[in-house]
Amino acid sequence: MNDGTTLPGAAAPDPDLLYSEDEDALRAAVRSLLADRSDPATVLAGLESDVAYDTGLWHSLATEIGTAGLLVPEKLGGAGATAREAAVVLEEIGRAVAPVPYLTSAVLAVTALLGCEHDRGDVAASLTALAEGRTVGVLAVPLPTAPGGLSGPASVRADAGGVLTGRVTSVADAAAAELLLVPAQGPDGPALYAVDPSAGGVRTNTLTPLDLTRPLGHLTFHGAPGRLLATGDRASATVDRALLTGAGLLASEQLGVAEWCLAETVRHTAERTQFGRPVGSFQALKHRMAALWLDVASARAAARNAADALATESPDAPVAVAVAQAYCAPVAVRAAEECVQLHGGIGMTWEHPAHLYLKRAKSDELALGSPGRHREALAGLVGIAAP
Repeated sequence: MNDGTTLPGAAAPDPDLLYSEDEDALRAAVRSLLADRSDPATVLAGLESDVAYDTGLWHSLATEIGTAGLLVPEKLGGAGATAREAAVVLEEIGRAVAPVPYLTSAVLAVTALLGCEHDRGDVAASLTALAEGRTVGVLAVPLPTAPGGLSGPASVRADAGGVLTGRVTSVADAAAAELLLVPAQGPDGPALYAVDPSAGGVRTNTLTPLDLTRPLGHLTFHGAPGRLLATGDRASATVDRALLTGAGLLASEQLGVAEWCLAETVRHTAERTQFGRPVGSFQALKHRMAALWLDVASARAAARNAADALATESPDAPVAVAVAQAYCAPVAVRAAEECVQLHGGIGMTWEHPAHLYLKRAKSDELALGSPGRHREALAGLVGIAAP
């Protein structure tokens, strides 16, 4: 039985790639909500508005179902669940390309705060606010940053009084942030600060990203007051753990994207007729969809392995995350490309949601490290030198 523990010197337990009954129940609740509140027509209509994200949908997902607090301990108002449950939520968000800040707030920001001294009153209060969905938190790093990618000098500096100056580019959900967690170069080295964007000294310049369902923005700090959360090696380890967790769970979102694209492509080709028969009955298309099905099945195994390794705090978690990202990102892109192409002319239109999935897949391919960056990390982790 895998209880998530490993004795010193013992081999890591076998990963559990299956979904539990509780995970299936969580999936059903999230899928039902997204089917009702985040159907393709609703998502497309929202992209033509000026809102950063669907606040009503986020409230229902985060508060009514309670997904925002899955990774937060029960004593701080969360569910005390694990990365496995968060992965299920991200699968469904990917399947619906839902415009909500779940990855940024409930995963990256929460994991960063959990690495700090959450027995402190201010840290505990921030975690509770995130868990209850009352606050949207954002880890202020560029979206393409891979685990270990902040090893160089920070782009933001803090003086002895905790006043921040600098600029961070391409931050996901920057405009939605009500709490910024900012890695900075402090007086004594690396540090992590909490910043309230409404307190002044913070300017957000919104961008027009490829994936309109995950807005980006540049953050400029000019005399912004910061609250010190962690310093030195702890600050660096905290940010790196958040990035590792985010990258590992992003694979589940990529899996959800690929699953929808495959299912929608099979449905369409079974209904679309040419020469008096469904186009999906042609052998060439059968082969393409069968190959894609195998890719998606393998991506599911890789994503679940990463989620399980993070949930059990396995020593092999960095390897599992690198494998998942190196494999799942290209599969999601390939599934979305096949979906667009096999839908024919309608797949190229704005009205059909296929382009939403292609844009999310392409954006996710670069988020938290490209596949090449993760393959390079994997080679180092397992001791295989590059050719």
